[in-house]
Amino acid sequence: MILINFSHPLTESQMARIAELAGQPVERVIERMPHFDHAEGFAEQARALVDSVGLSPRDWQTLPIVLVPPAHSLIASVVLAELHGRMGFFPPVARLRPVENGLAPTLYEVAEIIPLQAVRDAARGRRL
Repeated sequence: MILINFSHPLTESQMARIAELAGQPVERVIERMPHFDHAEGFAEQARALVDSVGLSPRDWQTLPIVLVPPAHSLIASVVLAELHGRMGFFPPVARLRPVENGLAPTLYEVAEIIPLQAVRDAARGRRL
């Protein structure tokens, strides 16, 4: 799978845990740390961020991809909208959580991979 990380750098153990949860090896890691300008539109910046990954339209639609989304919720929202448009579905996302150790810096572990498209599909059944 391709692991696209739009957050803080991942450790080897975090990447191994993502592979374990996904049930397939991480064959390629693409890391981009977003730095959005709050004076500019987020949609354009999200498009540029996703463009910087360098995947073709075919790759977006056919390759197995897991996303570590940006930590900033509004940036993550716009990035997910951009990705859905390119992929035709929501990608699975890795959720990290802090590990309580009482030391700095805060350490994070991979808590789960959330299948966003399955969440969306299940919610669709609850429309009235």
